[in-house]
Amino acid sequence: MSTSSEYFLRSKRLGFRSWAEDDLDLALGLWGDPAVTLLIDSRGPLSEQQVRERLLREIAIEREHGAQYWPLFLLETGDHVGCCGLRPYDGEEGTLEIGVHVRSDRWGRGYATEATRAVIAYAFDVLKASALFAGHNPDNTASRALLEKLGFAYTHDEYFAPTGLHHPSYRLTAEEYESGRSAAA
Repeated sequence: MSTSSEYFLRSKRLGFRSWAEDDLDLALGLWGDPAVTLLIDSRGPLSEQQVRERLLREIAIEREHGAQYWPLFLLETGDHVGCCGLRPYDGEEGTLEIGVHVRSDRWGRGYATEATRAVIAYAFDVLKASALFAGHNPDNTASRALLEKLGFAYTHDEYFAPTGLHHPSYRLTAEEYESGRSAAA
């Protein structure tokens, strides 16, 4: 459970906060679920130690870069939904990578779309990113549909070491984001 005072970012139903070292149980509920990691990690079901390492990596990324794949909670109940956030992308300066992982018992409720929209706005409006990069496992049709719905354009296939595959990769620039926001208004 998370308290609403901890959230630095909110959407209609979700609150975002930073991971803490004592969040291992939440991390196990997410990355310890083989259904969640099936298309993002080729090692098979992750051990508690592997999940702990992932959690500590997220904390370190935020300490170094001011962003991470932040844990998400339902504002109404405080229940953990998953994570969504940002990290530096090696390809270009000012470009951040965006990602979302939702607990399998929360799939199909629109949380990935809602969380990703909030993080996109945060990336461009608060962090002043020049562009966002995203990739997905070639078999993840839900992620492909989400990225296309959010205005990302396919750019290339990029090797992703954790799966050993070339992932379809996408980009959304600050200009495209502003143009889309103006058109929607």
